Amino acid sequence: MKFSSPYEGIKKHPWTLPGNDIIMFGHSLFSHPPADHTLRPEQADRVETSVEGVVYGVLGKVQPLLNLRLRPARFIAQVEQLVPGFRQLSDGQLRQEVLALEQKLHQNGLKPSLVARSFALIRETSWRVLGQRHYPCQLHCGLALLHNTVAEMQTGEGKTLTATLAAATVALAGMPVHVVSVNDYLTTRDAEEMGPLYRALGLEVGHVVQGMTENERKKSYLCPITYVTNKELVFDYLRDRLTLGEQIGPLQTLAENLYRKTSRNRSLLLRGLHFALVDEADSILIDEARTPLIISGNDDCGEERHHLQRALRLAQALMAPQDYTIDHTRRHIRLSKQGKATIKNQAKNFGPLWQGLVWREGIITQALASLHLYHKDEHYLLREGKIEIIDAFTGRVMPDRSWEQGLHQLIEVKEGCALSQRRTTLAQISFQRFFRRYLHLSGMTGTASEVRRELWTVYGLPTLRIPPHRPVQRITCPTEILPTISQKWDAVIKRVQEEQSKGRPVLIGTRSVAASEQLKRKMEQAGLPHQLLNARHDATEAQLVASAGKKGNITIATNMAGRGTDIKLESGVKDLGGLHVILTERHEAMRIDRQLAGRCGRQGDPGSFEEIVSWEDALFQETPAADWINRLRPALSSCAGLWLLRWAQRSLENFHARMRTELFRQDQKHNELLSFSGRQE
Repeated sequence: MKFSSPYEGIKKHPWTLPGNDIIMFGHSLFSHPPADHTLRPEQADRVETSVEGVVYGVLGKVQPLLNLRLRPARFIAQVEQLVPGFRQLSDGQLRQEVLALEQKLHQNGLKPSLVARSFALIRETSWRVLGQRHYPCQLHCGLALLHNTVAEMQTGEGKTLTATLAAATVALAGMPVHVVSVNDYLTTRDAEEMGPLYRALGLEVGHVVQGMTENERKKSYLCPITYVTNKELVFDYLRDRLTLGEQIGPLQTLAENLYRKTSRNRSLLLRGLHFALVDEADSILIDEARTPLIISGNDDCGEERHHLQRALRLAQALMAPQDYTIDHTRRHIRLSKQGKATIKNQAKNFGPLWQGLVWREGIITQALASLHLYHKDEHYLLREGKIEIIDAFTGRVMPDRSWEQGLHQLIEVKEGCALSQRRTTLAQISFQRFFRRYLHLSGMTGTASEVRRELWTVYGLPTLRIPPHRPVQRITCPTEILPTISQKWDAVIKRVQEEQSKGRPVLIGTRSVAASEQLKRKMEQAGLPHQLLNARHDATEAQLVASAGKKGNITIATNMAGRGTDIKLESGVKDLGGLHVILTERHEAMRIDRQLAGRCGRQGDPGSFEEIVSWEDALFQETPAADWINRLRPALSSCAGLWLLRWAQRSLENFHARMRTELFRQDQKHNELLSFSGRQE
């Protein structure tokens, strides 16, 4: 299948890959266009026909066969043959080899011999600059990243170093590279750690995180390689679209450059969507795809505080299930006929604003949501008199984000904060539609198998499992399910004491800030010294992670420690059995739990993992069958409990998959409607 692009007429040089394949840019044969603000190359939006959908589904079932063309053994052998010759060169001679390779890549593209030569040069430079040499499995992964593939590597296999192979090779060939990560901490860390390697290759590296100025962002995006968080990248893209307004085509932009003294191009941040390498691809492309990215502006017709206070008081007076029902799985509240009648009767003297049916029922539904679905220290923090949203996937705060449709203001009133202005949507896009616009998209993660089909059907990305460098020695202990949360914390304390007495470091994973602080109080009562990592302590994250592998250390963490964090073991800890990880509550997807388990037993190190959960955990209580489970649980065996635990997770995973599909379809329809008016996003 081939999809049209507005830049298909632009020719610069062919891009070829090992095996004499032409590089695939978003499913179409694509020559690399110039990297400037005028053309801003990207794939055109596309909507697959029903026939194409069927074909994609069939190909998805046989997609492992699509990666046989990589021929990794032959490629790795080519790289290994070049290493001895490069090892004998001086630093100056090695630099000359890089310059010569750069020129050849510009002239001939990514030919098999040039890619192998590039990997060998990067590998030798990395050894001299960082003291790290890429393993064969990392060379295999680097090759897969150049073939529009999501590479699944075991946690701890060195994805940060692996990314340098594909990123530096593509950047040396003259194509801007975006290395996309899930949070500011990992973005900054990876850019700083890999920066010396890139600079030794003659490549500048920038990074974009929250709080940076426009000039700092622009400077970073002008670098050949830019490390950036997914949300900052999408918001910067939307800001560029707002800057351009209705004029979004390259020809219109070029014409503006010719006849205007001050072109809007000078205010743009991105040079187009060329090559994206997505770290933790399942988190960014799948988990976070449930929520559209929205840029908002101040709404001048905001609600007064007393209207919101009235809405909260009225919502508090309503009774469930007579007046409303709560679907915790879908995070949705539905008013009953009786509830609607009660609201209408109570609000008849509240003024003309309350006589509007849509506004009245809408604001009461939002008020009920603020009371029953959004909780402090779980969904948001109250810090310095402001509401800060907690990212459910990373455990980190998003201080510049706000909820829509008056929800944020209702929560501010509920918590007694100063009222912020309501926001109105200026531009929005989903992660699915945004990343499909890249000319070349690839990714890495330790947990892709469960969402392999969705990665293929939405993004056209096959998944390839990379064999580990060393056999995994992680020991998985039996899961323990206890009747109450209190009993669960007692069991956790007991296990921590047992492992600490051996001198082993212990990492305890919790699902929310509130749960982590509840466990902290239990630890203090037991006299166990520990450290806490959650959204309140994000400023000290690097120091806490650095000390989590020391002998006898106890670390309590939300899922901030679940992805990308590399806990280094202190000397002697391996002999004691390595890091012991305890999961205290299952998440909405098993992949998130696997990521926490992956903090131990990395790169062949010893380690152990166990789950201690309770029937009162949110995963059980928020499922549609919660009442049935509570009645039967005294008679359930441990095997039945494990089955129900997995069933509850799978139900949520399937529901969220349907949500992502529906969001994607709505986003495409929304864009089609806007296209009639000449607008985008």
